[in-house]
Amino acid sequence: MLAEILNGCRKRRRENQKELYEMFYAYGMSITLRYADSRNEAVHILNDAFMKVFENIRKYDPNQPFKPWLRKIIVNTAINHFHRNNKMRMHEGLDESGAELAADETIISGISYNEIVEMVQQLTPAYRTVFNLYVIEGFSHDEIAELLGITTGTSKSNLSKAKRNLRAILENKLM
Repeated sequence: MLAEILNGCRKRRRENQKELYEMFYAYGMSITLRYADSRNEAVHILNDAFMKVFENIRKYDPNQPFKPWLRKIIVNTAINHFHRNNKMRMHEGLDESGAELAADETIISGISYNEIVEMVQQLTPAYRTVFNLYVIEGFSHDEIAELLGITTGTSKSNLSKAKRNLRAILENKLM
């Protein structure tokens, strides 16, 4: 089924493009919502990502799984969107010391995925992007620094501050 849809997309058939979009819409939104300020912005990023998918579908190797290829395009589109719409400087409160992050993380049960996404969306774009790339996508600080054009220390600092801000948001929510 997916192979047929992808073949149709290679032939630029609109009905197959629509099928692919609908098939992976929820998956794509689950990624873009973590990077966007709002649901509308997440939809905009996802639409841009699908345009890139349709433009580059011939580069996709059908012998490889489709989802990781799509995910990479969506994440890169979100990063590009961040660069284009950078509202805050990435260097806020630069701390080059690279101090180790506190290991006193606690897991709070009873919070829904949507509530977590809502809290992450409250972070500044700089903090939110580094948080997503490090915690969710599994990039290293060196990789994040290269992707975003910042230093490794800035990446570490932004992650630390993102976690601190998320703790404060969570504490306010629980009060």
